[in-house]
Amino acid sequence: MSGATAVEDVYATIEESAQLLGVPCSREKIRPILTTYGNGLAEAGMVLSVATNSGPAEDLDYTITVPAQGPDPYATALANGFVTAPEHPVADLLDDLTSRVPVSEYFIDGGIVSGFSKVYAHFPDNMLSVEQLADISSMPPSLADNADLFARHHLDNVAMMGINYRSRTVNLYFAQLPDAFREEGNIRSLNRELGLPEPQGKSLEFAQRSFRSYVTLGWQSSRIEKICYAPPPTRDFDPTALPIPLDPQIEKFVQTTPCTYSGRPFIIAALKWSSTGQHLNLGPYIRLSPLLRNLLHEVSGEKA
Repeated sequence: MSGATAVEDVYATIEESAQLLGVPCSREKIRPILTTYGNGLAEAGMVLSVATNSGPAEDLDYTITVPAQGPDPYATALANGFVTAPEHPVADLLDDLTSRVPVSEYFIDGGIVSGFSKVYAHFPDNMLSVEQLADISSMPPSLADNADLFARHHLDNVAMMGINYRSRTVNLYFAQLPDAFREEGNIRSLNRELGLPEPQGKSLEFAQRSFRSYVTLGWQSSRIEKICYAPPPTRDFDPTALPIPLDPQIEKFVQTTPCTYSGRPFIIAALKWSSTGQHLNLGPYIRLSPLLRNLLHEVSGEKA
């Protein structure tokens, strides 16, 4: 498949999903981003997702893999005007990270309404500890400020970092979570120490199935802005097992959006808490890169 064909195919999928959700979709806003990163698009992985607290979707997020062997994805975003260069440590963070760890794959992330926002660096074969990451000069000081909290709650191995250039925040994705992390008392205590409601009922059961968890940090304060619990992606998607009821349009989007690989699509669902409350982020893996294919097989036991 040529790069141009891949761009059209990916855009068509995004447009169709946006129509299902009733979210406005602009070719002029999305296609330049797809074209810019189009060289690896034919073999790229892609997830489409929405955030909900039981209401209708306001945006549709697309997350697309970018080969680690290609151009720097942040520099590419800058050169093409998708983000602007701030006089802020966030501008140096990706370079500082990649000088310390080999990256297996990048992701770019944006919303069809909100625009380009993030670059992710994925390094599952070379995970870094909280101590190693806190030693990076451009990392938010809030990471070091919360090192004891992470240690108490069995969070140490970081497999991926997402940098949001619009909000100037960082997501750290913890992997290889021990059973002690998933214990009821640990999860309740973690949310409580973050000043967030303790999970109850379905929310607690959901969090206890986590294979990864991530936190959102900023430079403005020591406060952890968000905590997220993510069970393994699954092909056996059951909306009734979710802790938040789905809007019918969102359920239809998740259930009917087609994928490019055999069988039913893998669905990712993540439960997040922040000062604004609890919400879900969920959606299907539309396309799989080789690395994503291996990861999904590892965590689900199913071949993709």
